[in-house]
Amino acid sequence: MIAMNSNPFTTRYRRRRPRTTAGGEPRRPAHWSSFVGPGALIAVGYMDPGNWATALAGGASFGYRLLSVVLMSSLMAMLLQWVSSRLGVVTGRDLAQLCREHFSRRVTYVLWLTSEVAIVACDVAEVVGSAVALQLLLGVSLTPGVLLSAVGTLAILALQRRGRRTLEASVVALIVFVGLCFVVELALARPDWHAALAGVAPGADLLRNAGMVWLAAGILGATVMPHNLYLHSALVRNHAPERDDAAIANALRGVNYDTFGSLSFAFVINAALLIVAAAVFHASGHRDVTDLADAHRLIAPIVGSHWAAILFAAALLACGLSATVTGTLAGQAVMEGFLALRLPRWQRALLTRSLAMGPALLAVSMFGQHGSNQLLVASQVVLSLQLPLAVVPLIRFASSRPLMGHWRVHGVPLVLAWLSAAAILTLNGVLLWQFVSTI
Repeated sequence: MIAMNSNPFTTRYRRRRPRTTAGGEPRRPAHWSSFVGPGALIAVGYMDPGNWATALAGGASFGYRLLSVVLMSSLMAMLLQWVSSRLGVVTGRDLAQLCREHFSRRVTYVLWLTSEVAIVACDVAEVVGSAVALQLLLGVSLTPGVLLSAVGTLAILALQRRGRRTLEASVVALIVFVGLCFVVELALARPDWHAALAGVAPGADLLRNAGMVWLAAGILGATVMPHNLYLHSALVRNHAPERDDAAIANALRGVNYDTFGSLSFAFVINAALLIVAAAVFHASGHRDVTDLADAHRLIAPIVGSHWAAILFAAALLACGLSATVTGTLAGQAVMEGFLALRLPRWQRALLTRSLAMGPALLAVSMFGQHGSNQLLVASQVVLSLQLPLAVVPLIRFASSRPLMGHWRVHGVPLVLAWLSAAAILTLNGVLLWQFVSTI
């Protein structure tokens, strides 16, 4: 069996660094750039095909009005990922491990099961999104596309054999490619930037319109992903092996640069997704475009360039394939943290792919492309509903003086974290109320 510490993202922090050099001089602290990497892996999960589905539907249906949700969700994500990384660095344990240590066995099992549901929901979105992209680029049907996407993700995960930096570099290259694609898409779409800026302010109809609430919950679930909170704390838990204040402060500095820089880039991509959908489809009267294939078919004639459709599909494929790394690593961290059960990475990857392909194949076989797009949005709503079960324990542990000491989260960040949790619970409550009222 392979323990979590054998993961290439944590092995270099496993051994305790000597505090002095061979000559007896104090060892210089590691440069902040040596802690860069986990943030990029976390950011990948914020640009997966689930984001595409929710942003496309939101922009086409309501124009720029849901940009406020994208902004608030991204700010929540930055805050909560900062709390998660701080918890991992300071305690040397991840969120799942702390839940197992401090909660009863029954509560631990419930949290583990709901986390696995969230991971499967996210994986379904990635598999279906990659299959749609392959269909758009190569003309293959969705069922073979689902199988090909699974093969592609396993090939990317195989890069772990070459070390942590190889896999990280590959993921970063895919992210940069996606960013370049959207630079071109924005230039071709020619959005109304004044209207986009106005959309950053939340409107009064956000909680009254059932369609907006549904998509807002989807955007929230696609942006603030519960399993990323578990994963981030696991990836950085060995960043300060000496456990002294100087090492912790140095590690936190590097982790903060990594976290905020990576998630700021993810916000730009998510905002660009919605802006392109609003500028191309909502502005041209195609407000019922909620399907990725329809968007690919219509975007080229509307903007007047065939490159718009090619870059759209290519960026979607890059997002889908790279985001599977997050789901697999999160599954490994969750399984070990909650159950103390260790599986080799290849076994965990196969298990995750198998669980995701079942619902994906069922959706595309029964409902075709329309059903697969509904599944993408619904999977993100599932993530939103599961989110409080990860956020509340996270804030509780990170603000605990016995666990964190003087590094605990307090003051304004703690208030903002609880306000974020309250906002998530409120949005989910409104969504459930609207759902029950329609039965």
